[in-house]
Amino acid sequence: MAKEVIGDQVEEQVEEISKTSEKIWNYFTDEQLWNFILSATIKITAILIVSYLVIFIGKRLITRILTLKVKTPINPNERRQQTIIKLLHSTLSYLVYFSAMIAILSAVKINIGGLLAGAGIAGLAIGFGAQSLVKDVITGFFIILEDQFGVGDYIRLNDAEGTVTEIGLRTTKILGSTGEQYIIPNGQILDVVNFSVNNSKAIIDMQVGIDADIEQVEKLLSTYLKTLPPKFDELVGVPTFLGVQNVVGTEVTIRIVAETKPLHHYGIARVIRRDVKEILDKNGIPMAYPKMMLYDRGNSMSEGE
Repeated sequence: MAKEVIGDQVEEQVEEISKTSEKIWNYFTDEQLWNFILSATIKITAILIVSYLVIFIGKRLITRILTLKVKTPINPNERRQQTIIKLLHSTLSYLVYFSAMIAILSAVKINIGGLLAGAGIAGLAIGFGAQSLVKDVITGFFIILEDQFGVGDYIRLNDAEGTVTEIGLRTTKILGSTGEQYIIPNGQILDVVNFSVNNSKAIIDMQVGIDADIEQVEKLLSTYLKTLPPKFDELVGVPTFLGVQNVVGTEVTIRIVAETKPLHHYGIARVIRRDVKEILDKNGIPMAYPKMMLYDRGNSMSEGE
């Protein structure tokens, strides 16, 4: 009797497995399913291709139109135009990606209306905790509107310093001088120092010996400084020899100031230091160097390096 019961149970399980396998086989061999998969695949492929072309062509058109405006006298601010180009590229990509996602969901027969309704309710709940995101977007809008800084500018922003590579409505990207990239939410931007707006000044301090003839130094360097503007387009006018800046011990500090185009003061300062050193050496004018005073027991004093 027990064997018959076990046999019946096994037969029932085998029959259920057989029915399940048949359903699965019928499902995957259904002609309508494969027609739907083929149709959806074609639609998704077409959506992706169209989206790529729209982004590719749209970015080129935006760049071409705004670049032409930069070359006309009507809008000469190239820095601001590059910032707007980056922003429009980003906005176009977001819009196309969102539209493509909606179209793909429609292609696979997913109810978009229900998803949007659910997303609206969820968005309302999330919105209360997204105040920082709203702050980032509003701050980014005013940065671009007021032209506080643009793509290509060299700025110091909070603790970051470098060249602006991208300004979005939510974040700003800065490339540091040693290759590091800073990504800063716009809402956290507090202090901004822009080095690319106004002309820069190179301040060169050099130390000569206390015995140096300052009048001779002034004549030599003033003559030399007048020869620089024709050689360097980065200079704005003739650099100025200000004279003695400080006297400490056996050192006399002389100062030269040169006004340059934005961010070119580092290179000009290096050139002037090199040339001034050569001029002083050729004319026998001693540079300052550390000295040590030696005293003997007889209170006589000797001097040495």
